[in-house]
Amino acid sequence: EVQKLNQQLEEKNGEIQQMINQPPYEKEREILRLQKSLAEREKAQATSDVLCRSLPDETHQLQRKLASTAEMCQHLAKCLEEKQRKEKGNSDDQMPTERSNQVFLL
Repeated sequence: EVQKLNQQLEEKNGEIQQMINQPPYEKEREILRLQKSLAEREKAQATSDVLCRSLPDETHQLQRKLASTAEMCQHLAKCLEEKQRKEKGNSDDQMPTERSNQVFLL
């Protein structure tokens, strides 16, 4: 583990020495590249932060909407049951009337 870390340290030191020995325009180009990379990471982090903050709110809204939809479904189911009971009751009421009409006609 120590040897591995020492090797990584030597590699980083070599990279730093190469950067120090580079001509000024190469240094500027590397600085610009690093600044651009940093700006992109900061933008991605800001976007991630916004999404993470808005996610609980969105979850809460969806839960409320789901509860509301469930209530509406229950209400509609009750209405349908009542309608079916009334229609069944009406059909039971109409049967004797129809029978009496048939008897009358006969």
